[in-house]
Amino acid sequence: MEYLDERLEAYGNSDYYPFHMPGHKRRKLEFYNPYTIDITEIEGFDNLHHAEEILLEAQNRLKNLYQSRKAYYLVNGSTCGLLSAIGAVTQSGDEVIIARNCHKAVYNAVKIFNLRVNYVFPEHLNCGIQGAIDPNKVEKALKEHQNTKVVIITSPTYDGITSNISKIADITHKFNCKLIIDEAHGAHFSILNESITSSIHQGADLVIQSLHKTLPSFTQTAVLHIASDDVDVFRVEEMLGIFQTSSPSYLLMAGIERCVKIITESGEELSRQYFQKLKKFYERAGQLKKLHIFIKDDYEGSKIYEVDCSKIIIGTGKTNLTGKQLYDILLKKYHLQMELCSARYVLAMTSIMDTQEGFDRLLEALFQIDEQSVEQENEDLEDFILQAYQPRKKKMEIGETVHCEMEQVELKDCIGRVSGEFVYLYPPGIPMIVPGEEIEEEFVDIIFKSKEEGLQVQGMRDGGCDRIWVLKEYGETK
Repeated sequence: MEYLDERLEAYGNSDYYPFHMPGHKRRKLEFYNPYTIDITEIEGFDNLHHAEEILLEAQNRLKNLYQSRKAYYLVNGSTCGLLSAIGAVTQSGDEVIIARNCHKAVYNAVKIFNLRVNYVFPEHLNCGIQGAIDPNKVEKALKEHQNTKVVIITSPTYDGITSNISKIADITHKFNCKLIIDEAHGAHFSILNESITSSIHQGADLVIQSLHKTLPSFTQTAVLHIASDDVDVFRVEEMLGIFQTSSPSYLLMAGIERCVKIITESGEELSRQYFQKLKKFYERAGQLKKLHIFIKDDYEGSKIYEVDCSKIIIGTGKTNLTGKQLYDILLKKYHLQMELCSARYVLAMTSIMDTQEGFDRLLEALFQIDEQSVEQENEDLEDFILQAYQPRKKKMEIGETVHCEMEQVELKDCIGRVSGEFVYLYPPGIPMIVPGEEIEEEFVDIIFKSKEEGLQVQGMRDGGCDRIWVLKEYGETK
């Protein structure tokens, strides 16, 4: 029998290199024995839900680092930050506009608070990569839905694509709406990557960041920023009291503080060294003949704002490989663990804690794969992706489906029914259909094609993705 701690220790001592989160990259950073500092809210150590002393000072240091109005430690990840932010600025039945590529926590908030939702869809880029949100689409949606209370956007995306938040903020506030930005993948913006400005300084009202994704911080650590004066602080703190654990981990909070200390004391030098390594990587990787490393020029003509170069997108290019095959080769042959794979690319996440050895190993592996792979033109996925993320006919709001009676039917027989569950491809985790939307033949075809392509179809409670839960009162099985 093998235990988790034993497997983790063995893995930590292996030669597998992490091109994935968390951003500390498993470096042996100085920290205390966790058992000696694992406490609860005892005398002298403050209370996160009523911070007055050491935890208030710690959060103020975080606030000062990012220059936000107020910053809150999150030890339940960005998930609890998104739930709290949305709950703080909405009431049951409110109308909201969300980017369709929002994290599932946003959809859960829609469900919990019974919100009426309308969508803006991101652009479609090469290889099925999801792009930015066009500010003009936001303005159009706000004109059509003038009772909207909140706009919720993800920027940057999982793949590092940012939207023009400054322009979206101007439009949103013109319609007297709040703007919430899921900046989970951008905690390094402004403080380590000065070429990309955080949404905190682009007019957003509330910004949520996952420290653990791109910074040297433990998994689950995140921060909720109040970025404008037009937010009810009491409501935010009330929601955090609901969605954040009542026993916040002092280990994780100490990890956040250690992360802030590293950035404050050594961030400038670490950042300088890191971007030198990253620049050299892109220069050398540009010499690949079949594999393709994506750069900003690949998205020329699209409405993206900036591209986060810390996210290395490795396209299968002119090889005979799928994204999954490239991912497996890098893992099994070269012991390089990528963050994710899609149909035609893999994603390597990097941070200031990456080593030159890590970059060199990745380059060596890519050049060997490039040389050994068979050259061929890959099928363009653009049409398939466009079909997968078409707007669906909404029959009910997501929240209205919660108490509906449901039944599970064969996927091939569910055309015309109304979905009772989310279905999405992971990555990127954008719903192709949500509860309350009608299932059409095109959608069913996409599921079957996705399985043929070896893509991960998730959300359906049927593990084989052959059956789907639908609402009983809408239509009959065909």
